[in-house]
Amino acid sequence: MRPSQYSAMLALGFVVATPALANDSTASFATGGLVLTKTDAIAMRSEDLSVSTDAIRVAYVFHNTSEKPVTTTVAFPVPNVTASPYIDISIPNDDPSNPLGFETRVEGKAVRMALEEKATLDGRDVTALLKGLGVPLAPQDEKAGEALDALPRAKQDELIKAGLVEPGDPEAADSGERNLQALWSWSGTYHWEQTFAPGRDVKVEHSYTPSVGSSVATVLDMEPDYPDDVKAMRERYCIDDAFMRAMKKRSAEWQKRFPDQGYAFSEQSFEYVLTTGANWAEPIGDFRLTVDKGAPENLVSFCADGVKKTSSTTFEVRHQAFVPKRDLAVLILLPVSPPLP
Repeated sequence: MRPSQYSAMLALGFVVATPALANDSTASFATGGLVLTKTDAIAMRSEDLSVSTDAIRVAYVFHNTSEKPVTTTVAFPVPNVTASPYIDISIPNDDPSNPLGFETRVEGKAVRMALEEKATLDGRDVTALLKGLGVPLAPQDEKAGEALDALPRAKQDELIKAGLVEPGDPEAADSGERNLQALWSWSGTYHWEQTFAPGRDVKVEHSYTPSVGSSVATVLDMEPDYPDDVKAMRERYCIDDAFMRAMKKRSAEWQKRFPDQGYAFSEQSFEYVLTTGANWAEPIGDFRLTVDKGAPENLVSFCADGVKKTSSTTFEVRHQAFVPKRDLAVLILLPVSPPLP
């Protein structure tokens, strides 16, 4: 049976440090916003970004500052999806050509986008090779595995020698059932042509489901054993002392109540590429970020200036003339449910 390689496993920065937990964790990959072909005529007047583990939603207002219409390519790049039999990657959508369930609207109307796909291995483009063999490019696609297993054995041997695949079960391989596992990376770019009328605003909205890393425990609760990893996480997510005190206090209470039930928190994390917002003709005029931690009892940390709590689960950041200098990484700790009596 071919395994579903991309379901639930390890938050970034946690893979190497805590291999014992790797079977109960999922890795995420970073996603971001729209990218326009570079032009000095198009300004981003506003960006309203809302992020949670359930959904990413962004509403932009672009403005053509010139006196002529500007037609440009608008693109949404999907980061590399790397196949690996060793680390599971969180891919929220079963459609291999749209792994994030990405949707876009311009002035309220759905946009039909083209998809440019690429397969690479160690920086080498293997798109034409795979297409020539009739193998789907998305390594998470079950049809890719089926196509690989249907290839003549000589072609399979060539792909194994080239490092593109490996037998999923060495014992089965001896009997001729190789169950080949893809090892290449897939990336895609959704794009369409958009004309911006002179002196006019254009509202562009898009939404998708983020890739969320998860773990049954958090390395933050293991500081004596993994001090370097905790330090790296604190820097990555701007975790302050108050966050650590709250986590340790609740962990101590948990251990006192349930000494044989493991750790008090599970972990979720996701990323969003903000720095592409610095590519426009002007700084982002009005920028708003809303982070939703999901439940009042969850703990959340991320790097941003001027964070304000707006509800029991949401936090807001507002900036004028904003030029993003770093990407967004969000960490959420979820209390583990008490054991059943």
